[in-house]
Amino acid sequence: MRTEDHNIQEPAGTAANAQVVVAAMGPPEGMALRPAPMPRPGRGRVVVEVEAAGISYAEVQMLGRLHPFPPGFPFVPGYDLVGRVTEGGRGVVGVRPGDRVAAMPRKGAWTRFAEVPAKCLAPVPEGIDPAEAVALVTNGVTAWQMLHRLARVRAGQSVLVHGASGGVGTLLTALAVRHGIHVIGTASPGKHEQVRALGAHPLDYRAPDLPDRVRELAPGGLAAVFDHIGGPGLDQGWSMLAPGGVLVSFDSSVSGYSPGQWFRPHVPAMRRALVWNLKRLLGLTGGRRMSMYYVKPGAAFRADLGAMYRLALSGDLRPPVAQRYALSEAGTATRRLMDGGVVGKLVLVP
Repeated sequence: MRTEDHNIQEPAGTAANAQVVVAAMGPPEGMALRPAPMPRPGRGRVVVEVEAAGISYAEVQMLGRLHPFPPGFPFVPGYDLVGRVTEGGRGVVGVRPGDRVAAMPRKGAWTRFAEVPAKCLAPVPEGIDPAEAVALVTNGVTAWQMLHRLARVRAGQSVLVHGASGGVGTLLTALAVRHGIHVIGTASPGKHEQVRALGAHPLDYRAPDLPDRVRELAPGGLAAVFDHIGGPGLDQGWSMLAPGGVLVSFDSSVSGYSPGQWFRPHVPAMRRALVWNLKRLLGLTGGRRMSMYYVKPGAAFRADLGAMYRLALSGDLRPPVAQRYALSEAGTATRRLMDGGVVGKLVLVP
C-alpha cells in the first residue's frame, strides 16, 4: 500500500521541547502545541526523543471523555511512540542512551521528548521507518495477539474482521491471510478495493443482509469475529460463529454518546460477555465464547512486537501508513481520522 507523505515542518521559534496539550473536552481543533520544559527521568524511567507517535481512536475517545480510562485535563495525548533513549533515571538497567525503543504509555506520546517507564520499553530494530515502526506498536500487537494468542485461528478457517481497512484491521487481515485463513472484511464500499488487495473478501458493514452474505461465504460458520464497534452488532457477530468460535471485542464505538459518559459505551460489550460466558460454563453455547481484548505492556507485548518487526524487515508485512503529520497538525490529523476514509495509520512525526 502506498504511503502518502506530508510536508512536515514545525513553526519557527518552537522550543527545544514541545507537546500537544488538550485543556478540556471539545473538538480536536482545540488542541494546542505548546513549549514544554525538557523532562528529566525519574527513578526507573527514561527520556525518549520521539521519532514517531501514533494517532488512534483512543485519542478521539479521550477528547470527549468517552475512553474507559479517561485522563484528567489538561493532558498530552498519544498512545504509542517510537524513538531513541536520551537519558535514563536511577535504577534503569538494560537500556542505554541511543537505544531505539517503542513504548505504549497510553498518553503523553505527542511530544518531542517523552518520559516513560523503562520496564515498558521494547527494542526497535534499525532499518525500519519510524512511522511504519509505530504503526506496529499498539495496532500490530493487538492484531497479532487477537489472532494468535486469543482466538488461535488455524489455516483453512474463516474469520470476520470488522473495519478491515483501519489501523488494526489492515494488519489483522494481512496476518490472517498470510497464515492461510479465509478473511471476510467489512468496510465502506469506497474501501473495498483496498480490502480486496489485502487478500480478503470485502462486504459493506451497513448491509442489512450482512449475516446472510457471511454465511454464503463461510457456510460452516466463523472461527472468530473481531469487532471494534460493540453494541447491538455483537449479537450479529455471535450468531455467525461456528461451534467453538470466539467473538473478540477490542473496542466500542462512542457514536451517539454524550461527552463525559466515559463508561457507558463499553457497558453493552461487558454485559454480553458476562451473560454469554456464563451460558458457556453451563454448556449452552456450543463452545462459543466472547472475549474482551485490551493490549497491555509486558513480556508478551515485547515478544509479539518483535515478531511483527521481523515480518516487516523481511518484507512479508508492510505496515500501512496513510499519512504523516507534524505535531502542530495534530488537530487536523485527528479530525481526518474522525471524518473517516482513512486506510491504515495516521502518524505524527515531531
